[in-house]
Amino acid sequence: MAIVRDLLKVKGEQVWSVSPDTSVLEALVMMAEKEVGALIVLEFGRIIGIISERDFARSIAKTGQCVINGNIKDYMTHGVICVTPTQSIEDCMHIMTQKRFRHLPVMEGNKLVGMISIGDVVKEVIASKESTINTLENYIEGRGYGQ
Repeated sequence: MAIVRDLLKVKGEQVWSVSPDTSVLEALVMMAEKEVGALIVLEFGRIIGIISERDFARSIAKTGQCVINGNIKDYMTHGVICVTPTQSIEDCMHIMTQKRFRHLPVMEGNKLVGMISIGDVVKEVIASKESTINTLENYIEGRGYGQ
């Protein structure tokens, strides 16, 4: 069973963050440049929120306006749920599905060590299932078992 640490070894541990006073435009530009769908919001080195493309889209749909020079603190999600490097990928999938999250920061103690997305998790789950299927097919067909 794969764990978050395994996924971070492949994906990398780079996490992009902004302050709560970052403008909407700056955050969107950073997301586009870094090709990510969410940024961690840090204040004094502590996670206080997460801002995603989805947060912006929902706010615009709700209010009918986008204040491009507004601060992301007005758009971010508070009460961020984090995972640890030792949690299973299946556990992350459960959290993301149940809470309808697309991104989970990864914390080791008090240190932010990465962020995983639903795409990362689904890719890992599919790879694991394909490996199991290949192993079972080889076993059933007698391939690679000292014929």
